[in-house]
Amino acid sequence: MSKIALVTGGSRGLGRNMAISLAQKGLDVIITYNSKKDEAEEVVQQIANQGQQGAALQLNVSDSSSFDAFWQQVAETLKSTFKTEKLSYLVNNAGTGYHAPFADTAEEQFDSLVNIHFKGVFFLTQKALPHLADGGGIINISSGLARFSQPGYAAYASMKGAIETLTRYQAKELGSRGIKVNVVAPGAIETDFGGGAVRDNAQLNALLASQTALGRVGLPDDIGSVVAFLCTDDAKWITAQRIEVSGGMFL
Repeated sequence: MSKIALVTGGSRGLGRNMAISLAQKGLDVIITYNSKKDEAEEVVQQIANQGQQGAALQLNVSDSSSFDAFWQQVAETLKSTFKTEKLSYLVNNAGTGYHAPFADTAEEQFDSLVNIHFKGVFFLTQKALPHLADGGGIINISSGLARFSQPGYAAYASMKGAIETLTRYQAKELGSRGIKVNVVAPGAIETDFGGGAVRDNAQLNALLASQTALGRVGLPDDIGSVVAFLCTDDAKWITAQRIEVSGGMFL
């Protein structure tokens, strides 16, 4: 029987690539989407094209009051679609960007980032524990911005720093169940994140590439394949690690 991974925010961008990469590794995949149901269903079809089963469930990660109902829906989907009771892996990928100088960051935007990138991950994962198999894994998505500093990302990067600390505590406390917990921290990637600036702004793209050891900015497949690796037995002895996947940015 295939192992099952759940990827939040799996309908587009990095999450989409993670889901397809997981299917290519032989895992079945549940993805979540916030509003783009059609895009999510297209990803489920791509999972099927890899010979694996997929499902898409709606989830707003900023609304922690919805998590009990969400996990009940996951439990029902595991039973009806996948004929099992447990997930093997949880990938906390869903997120949004916010670019503003520290001095101009609005409290409402700060609160939104807390809810999506930290509180949501904290409590969604907490409520996932009864549904997560012993010996499984959790992958939290951070950012290169938690290591190097770029003006305009003080709030966003602070949330990712919190996630990196949380990851170490999760690894310590869940290790008795054999659950591995790791961070993947992408660098600059050509997606629609932040309005697609890295992808669409040629000047910015070239500048970031010039500051990257491997001489280019990243592509979604650079990230998805690493997440998929962490969801295999080849990564069975890796836990509490921060893996930056940035091509060597700002060394």
